[in-house]
Amino acid sequence: MYKALIIATIVLFFSCGEDSSNTLKLGTWRAELQVSDQEVLPFNFEVTSAHTLKLFNADEVIFVDDITYRNDSVFINMPAFEGYYIAAKLSENSLEGTFVKENRDRVVPFKAKFGDSRRFKISEKPEYNITGKWETVFGDGIENEKEYALGIFDQKENRVTGTFRTTTGDYRFLEGVLNGDQLKLSTFDGSHVYLFTATVTDSTMEGMYYSGNHFREPIKAKRNETYKLPDPESLTFLKEGYDTLAFSFPDASGKMVSLSDARFKNKVVVVQLMGSWCPNCLDETKFYSEYYREHKDQDMAFVALAFEYAKTKDKAFKSIARLKENVGIEYPVLLAQYGTTDKTLAQKKLPMLNRVVSYPTTIIMDKKGKVCKIHTGFNGPATGEKYVAFKKEFGDFINRLLQE
Repeated sequence: MYKALIIATIVLFFSCGEDSSNTLKLGTWRAELQVSDQEVLPFNFEVTSAHTLKLFNADEVIFVDDITYRNDSVFINMPAFEGYYIAAKLSENSLEGTFVKENRDRVVPFKAKFGDSRRFKISEKPEYNITGKWETVFGDGIENEKEYALGIFDQKENRVTGTFRTTTGDYRFLEGVLNGDQLKLSTFDGSHVYLFTATVTDSTMEGMYYSGNHFREPIKAKRNETYKLPDPESLTFLKEGYDTLAFSFPDASGKMVSLSDARFKNKVVVVQLMGSWCPNCLDETKFYSEYYREHKDQDMAFVALAFEYAKTKDKAFKSIARLKENVGIEYPVLLAQYGTTDKTLAQKKLPMLNRVVSYPTTIIMDKKGKVCKIHTGFNGPATGEKYVAFKKEFGDFINRLLQE
């Protein structure tokens, strides 16, 4: 079904084949993604030139510089995430089309209107202030399908910002409103389409989480300022009898790279399990790339193992190359798996691990090649103080290993 929709989209927008002088109108737009029959996910963007725009989610600004036109249609290609794009019919003040996740065979209806800077409509004063921490459960009550999270929110009048932290990462920059007792939060980062709706009291929330138009599940939360998630360094560990990591995967040139190579000898090594499609991985990769550029003259090395959705090796390496270029990654990114991101299969590629819980996962090894730490997930910029604390803890730990 989704493949047919993608093909129909391409045929519809490319049918006439001539470039047009029609371009996006400069200024602020309000967009909507249809995640269910009743719910839309709104987000805002600003067109800064015919070929550039900025996406906004709370304090996050995402720059897009790959916009093309064909006849009366526009194609907005998302940065970093290969195969994620908006294709829409263009009129002076409106857009209508689809958001396509090509590698995932998913299509979400899309429309946008020029000149509207609001995100969610505000019609009444908030009945409560939800600023603080919230113990949260995602899932339908079946124990093995539950996911536990920590909601962190800041509210000023009706406007609410924040995120949900989980053991595997965070839901990035959420922005929305509390309208009476009705909470709505959304984010669109060029890959993930997240909408949260809930009815709130001064101490509880109950509602629904939507991921695009393909998945939804109930959420419940209660105010709890002391709630903590499980230790991210306790979830993945080495099996008994192992004290190191070993692998051999190809780089873009086809050369096999392993930890026994000279470039990793007598160095502190940071191994990153990630995917070019993964927003939490993108946040982590930006931090690691910056850290590596500032410290690459020391006895340390980074290497990333990519687990890709792309159905062919060529497409997987194309996605990796796009990520490397956009972020400025200077360390090797190897292709560990393509065609699936199944974590069970990922664990089989690294059989010394008890399991792979999340992308990203970071494995840190000392100069003798011994695994010293395995950290599951990543607390990105949306988590505020937690992100700042993580960066300091990471730097202190690496420095200690370098001095050994």
